[in-house]
Amino acid sequence: MTLRSALAVSAVAAVAAALTWLFFVGLPRWYGGPAKAAAAPAPVQVPAGRKIKARLFYVAADGSNLTSVERDVAYGEGTAGQAKEIINAQLAPVTEPLLSAVPPGTTLRALFVTANGEAYVDFTREITAAHPGGSLDELLTVYTIVNALTVNLPAVSGVQVLVNGKEVDTLAGHVDLRRPLAKNLAWVQ
Repeated sequence: MTLRSALAVSAVAAVAAALTWLFFVGLPRWYGGPAKAAAAPAPVQVPAGRKIKARLFYVAADGSNLTSVERDVAYGEGTAGQAKEIINAQLAPVTEPLLSAVPPGTTLRALFVTANGEAYVDFTREITAAHPGGSLDELLTVYTIVNALTVNLPAVSGVQVLVNGKEVDTLAGHVDLRRPLAKNLAWVQ
């Protein structure tokens, strides 16, 4: 191998490393840094201001499906901004008879949407640490998040769940989260 070809290979490797860092570390910060921290999660009622109607998902009375409920959600600028508002509304505490499929204490760290419509939603560790486990509970948690974004935002075609800024294989050992998931209304009654 000549010196010139060795330098070319080194340059290509450096560019590949830079692009890998940009996609996995840099882009999440550019597309929507960490959500603003609040002392307590916002209630489902939205403060005065511009709002949209959104379908949010909760555990159905029989415990084996999701049910959708139309709620007022704060307006967010652009797809990523509106996605953040929808997820924050989905994470807000609810009163009976509604039951959230997302473990209590879970908060949104960051969210960004790629140009091809894939949303990357980064949650705090409570989404896994406080998860009750079981395949049905995990499916309901995952599709609460996926469907909340894909049903309400036509620009979002898939959702990938991240935990503490990292890709995870699963939340509780049952649902493969290594790639973005598409809308699945089979879990909604």
